[in-house]
Amino acid sequence: MIASVPIFWISIALPIVLGIAAWLSGDRWRRSYSYASALSLLIPLGIVAYFYASGAESLVDPVWFNLTSYRIGYMYLGVDGLSSPVVIALSIVTAFVSIYGLKYMGHRIEEMRSAGESPPDYGAYQFLYNVFAATMLGVAFATNLVEFYIFLEGTLISSFLLIMYYGYGERSKISMLYFVWTHIGAVTFLAGALYYGVVEGAFDYLVLSGTNLIPVGPAAALGSMAVVVALLMFVGLAVKMALFGVHMWLPYAHAEAPTPISALLSPSLIGLAGYAMARFLLQYFPMIMESWRPFLMGLAFLTIVYAGLNALRQTDFKRLLAYSSVSQMGYMLLGIATLTQYGLVGSMLLYASHAVGKALLFMTAGVFIVEMHNLRDIGRMGGLARRYPLVAALALFGFMNLSGLPPALGFWSELFIVLGVVQTYAMNGLGYMVGMTALLMLALSVTAAYSFVTMRRIFYGQPRSEQGSAKEVIDPFKLSMLAIAILGFVLFIMVNPMISGVAAWLRLILGSGLGGVV
Repeated sequence: MIASVPIFWISIALPIVLGIAAWLSGDRWRRSYSYASALSLLIPLGIVAYFYASGAESLVDPVWFNLTSYRIGYMYLGVDGLSSPVVIALSIVTAFVSIYGLKYMGHRIEEMRSAGESPPDYGAYQFLYNVFAATMLGVAFATNLVEFYIFLEGTLISSFLLIMYYGYGERSKISMLYFVWTHIGAVTFLAGALYYGVVEGAFDYLVLSGTNLIPVGPAAALGSMAVVVALLMFVGLAVKMALFGVHMWLPYAHAEAPTPISALLSPSLIGLAGYAMARFLLQYFPMIMESWRPFLMGLAFLTIVYAGLNALRQTDFKRLLAYSSVSQMGYMLLGIATLTQYGLVGSMLLYASHAVGKALLFMTAGVFIVEMHNLRDIGRMGGLARRYPLVAALALFGFMNLSGLPPALGFWSELFIVLGVVQTYAMNGLGYMVGMTALLMLALSVTAAYSFVTMRRIFYGQPRSEQGSAKEVIDPFKLSMLAIAILGFVLFIMVNPMISGVAAWLRLILGSGLGGVV
């Protein structure tokens, strides 16, 4: 379906325009710009709600660019069944973290000024934040590899500057580490994308057929180079996704970023690489992905368990959450690697559940940083549920999303991923089933362990540091967290449109082309 107005371009341009206005205004009217930015970032949520209500296969802007004379193809903006869960999660989290950032970044900027530093003012932060949020949405809206890469670079540059200007610790070194690693990933992916586009004659991965966006078929002209191109794309996305072996940059960058940015980096940005794996590798190289399935599933389990055990060892709350993000990306890869409808639906649901859950947990860490004198050491926490009952409840909901317990959306995502694993190996004999059952039990146990051991250590037991007698104040700082949790619960109840949308996309690209995939 073609929209009557260019709502996708508006939903990207409006936050950036508001960010420019905030930058020019400096510290003046920062509350107004923060709330206006939040409202503009909720527009994509309304777009997807309309898309689901219409029953269409896709929704596309009426404004696009014809670059076929340059062998680039067409540049549309739109959503389909695969991208809609991603857009929902990005819209919810970026909108309410914008409000959360008012108090947090006000505190952080004043803290830096008190230490004799001269950080850019709040208006500059709001501008960079809005560019970061809008370009992440652009990644989900894109339909062409060149368009996708432009938006992806926008997320990298804006997030790099946010860490460099407002981060903690040795932020100059850490921001450069983040930039170099993720840029290596992006350029590796770009090398594969460029070879694909040049040989195939266009860079489109969604094309307009009538009024619907339709996925292009498998790469036909690459021949023996298809494996090389697929490998370049996979390695580049694996770096961005922080899978085992190329994950080393993430615990440093995401733990030392300012907390509102951590709440977007760890769940939302790295998950976009998982979305891209499903979008490109399954669509262009289905048979290669089938041949890689044992390796991909092994890498997924290794990522889940290794990062989960490392999370258990951490004493810094934000660093623990960073390692848990690596572990959650293992689940996302696991669902994709099954090459089943169950697994792929589970992966896209996991993107949304992880975005909601991990945003809540990073925002919880930010509450302690702002209101308890930069408290991050889990060893000095304990009994905090007495002082912060609402924050404790919201953190519990966040951990429930990670560990897959109802009424969190993570329940549906992990259920579908497990069903996908079972479907993949159900007919391969008893040995395979016993082995897969053992691996699943190990993975799920490690996730539950770091989630609920951490919950107990932070919020229950005896206090291990001076907490003061002040009670929890319910302000927009915490109400923004509550809004994310409420909408996360709504997603748990109204999961059917997301499931149906991803399944419809799979039917378009796979049909009966892969064994066991429906």
